[in-house]
Amino acid sequence: MAKQPNQTQAGTNIQHVKQQNAQQAGGQGQYGAEFASETNAAEVRKQNQQAEARKGQNSGQQS
Repeated sequence: MAKQPNQTQAGTNIQHVKQQNAQQAGGQGQYGAEFASETNAAEVRKQNQQAEARKGQNSGQQS
């Protein structure tokens, strides 16, 4: 089977895929911002510090 220009070996139309990706990328900004605005960065840092402290305690007990 001869490969057509602008198509992958499997026969996918490259331009069509690029067009779909561009359309999807337009709406993704809102989706990502929605969840980012609900995230409390200070709270996440605090939880990460607590988790690291627990990890340190647990690894000390196993030695």
